[in-house]
Amino acid sequence: MNLGSKNKKRVVLPSRPEPPTVDQILEDINRAPLSDPVFNILEKTGHDGSDSDVDLRFRQCSQYLDLTERLQSDVAEVRGQTL
Repeated sequence: MNLGSKNKKRVVLPSRPEPPTVDQILEDINRAPLSDPVFNILEKTGHDGSDSDVDLRFRQCSQYLDLTERLQSDVAEVRGQTL
C-alpha cells in the first residue's frame, strides 16, 4: 500500500495577481530614484545626462528589459545542458 500518495493533500495555490497597469508602471518608474540599482546600468554605458526625463526613463526601462531577456535566455540555455 502506497501511503505517501494517498495521504498527501492537494495544495491549492492562490491566483496570480493582475499585472500592473501602464499608469502604475509609469508611477513606479517616476518614483524610483536615479540611484535605483535597476538604473545603475547607465553609469556603465557613459550616459551624459543630456536626455529629457522621459527619454532617460525609457532608455533605462529598455536596457533593463534587454538584460532581463538575456538572463532568461541564459537560464534556458543552462537548463538545456546536462550537468
